[in-house]
Amino acid sequence: MDSCSYLYLTVNLMRPLGCFGVHYIKNIDSPSSFCVFSFCCPLSVPFNSSVALSARGVSYLFDIQVKTFNPVYDGKDVVGQARTGTGKTFSFAIPLVEKLQGDTGERSRGRAPKVFWCWLQPELAIQVAKDFKDISKRLSISCFYGGSSYNPQIDAIRNGIDILVGTPGRIKDHLQNNKLDLSKLKHVVLDEVDQMLDMGFAEQVEEILSASYKKDSESNPQTLLFSATCPPWVYDVAKKYMRKEYQHVDLIGKKTQKAATTVEHLAIACHWSQRAAVIGDVIQVYSGSHGRSIVFCETKKEANELSMNASIKQGAQSLHGDIPQKQRELTLKGFRNGSFEVLVATNVAARGLDIPEVDGGSDVESYIHRSGRTGRAGRTGVCICFYQRKKRMTFYILTQVEEGEGITFKRVGVPTANDIIKSSSKDAVRFLDSVPVTAIGYFRASAEKLIEERGAVDALAAALAHISGATSLEQRSLLNSDAGYTTLQLVCSQEMHNLGYAWRTIKDQLGEDMENHIHRMTFLKGKTGVCFDVPADKVKHIQETWKDGRRWQLTVATELPELEEKQFSNPVTKALAVVTVVTDEEASEVEGGEILEETAVEEMGSATAVVAITTTQQRGGQKRSFSQAFDY
Repeated sequence: MDSCSYLYLTVNLMRPLGCFGVHYIKNIDSPSSFCVFSFCCPLSVPFNSSVALSARGVSYLFDIQVKTFNPVYDGKDVVGQARTGTGKTFSFAIPLVEKLQGDTGERSRGRAPKVFWCWLQPELAIQVAKDFKDISKRLSISCFYGGSSYNPQIDAIRNGIDILVGTPGRIKDHLQNNKLDLSKLKHVVLDEVDQMLDMGFAEQVEEILSASYKKDSESNPQTLLFSATCPPWVYDVAKKYMRKEYQHVDLIGKKTQKAATTVEHLAIACHWSQRAAVIGDVIQVYSGSHGRSIVFCETKKEANELSMNASIKQGAQSLHGDIPQKQRELTLKGFRNGSFEVLVATNVAARGLDIPEVDGGSDVESYIHRSGRTGRAGRTGVCICFYQRKKRMTFYILTQVEEGEGITFKRVGVPTANDIIKSSSKDAVRFLDSVPVTAIGYFRASAEKLIEERGAVDALAAALAHISGATSLEQRSLLNSDAGYTTLQLVCSQEMHNLGYAWRTIKDQLGEDMENHIHRMTFLKGKTGVCFDVPADKVKHIQETWKDGRRWQLTVATELPELEEKQFSNPVTKALAVVTVVTDEEASEVEGGEILEETAVEEMGSATAVVAITTTQQRGGQKRSFSQAFDY
């Protein structure tokens, strides 16, 4: 059993209860516990979703899916908040599908939609529409988004739609052309509502929903708001514009950590100029040659350049706003199928929109959603954040995430040469396993000659090095990832009050000239010593000259030790990068840089890493209010 809360699903199709719902047998009080529950329904309401879910390999439902089922099915307005990766999509999809399928009314041709789901990103809209279709056999489900043909959408409107999934721009086009009728909506779902209505789309959403909503009316459609992060203003507006008796399902509560609890958060100090080279090492160590990775960039130019970067040894393709929608879908399909290993995408492709003005506070919540691409459905994951040690803004954001969201970053260095060699060796051995037996015979004579000339071990080691591409490795600083530097660790037997104490000792043993070769000297945690960088070609001389004593011990750092972090105020600079490592199941559900949102994910196969890198910036601008979307 994974470390998150699971709910085991049993189905009772024969028990003729007078109600339809979820019945608890045991409450969940701890991450390791689970309970058995059953969906029970009268014989007149067949429970088709259970069969469809089983066909998808879904055997478990999560807390948010269980606790929102009855309120959603009963028609109550719901604000649902749960950590990323805990299944929020099925939280509304399952009860809405069951409710519509239980309606015995005639489904006439040209009928208006009863359910409307809205989000900004075409790829995610496609995935959510697929989720609805997977658990529904008798409902008409359509997905309208920009970049797709109008004609099939017009035909769908003429034939009649039960559930409409779409992006604001295309939905607005159909409304303006009087092709689409949303006046008969019964259920409206706004996913990741805080982001959508706070990113410049409030006016479009308002226009789309204006035909269905009337101020202070109990006849308004059932409104379902779901998100991992709900700022206070979301609740304030929910009270004002939703029905008075709305249901608030909060699985985070007063707990500060909104990110998945199964995610390990790491932070690497790296100058922006080194990131393009370092990312290749990160992909190799955390994903390997056989894993699939996603890299998020800031611009289309960066995406194109990085996808052709020699440091990334795996096959890579780019995805950004200049690529036609059809090609984007083919690229994503190829990535999900494993045709290539690395997908390099811009934030436009990842989020589905460009964000000209976002206030600085959104960067922290952005991290929650980014890190939510891993640790989904109870699986473990790793999220790596790149930051610049000397840049106040990046340090400030890092601290803000830790304090505001209850996350603790473990500071680590870039992958070392040994890390890369170990990872590359494992990959090379896996490559050998894929060689057909019939092909081995053609190389047997050459292999025997190599063994005779070099010896078996050396010959095989050279072959593995060439197969893995690890024929030349560059030493990098653990402190800031600069190439050509090695990090040394000088430990003192007593607490140091200032760096001058270490400088004096180093000069006494290594000479006054050594001062010119030492860079980035930093206190160890508790001021029990220092870390510093020296040119890699000076390490041998230092090791031969230095003599350890009772008070001082000097070693080459193999991993970044805990350091005394500087405390900054008044952040003034930019740039923070995030790397997310997830699994193959999550990679197979990637849509435009986002993983299949908040569903119980089927089991798909072997472990894979997905890497997501994005630059977050503090920008000025007017923050849009959620209330604009419902202000009549």
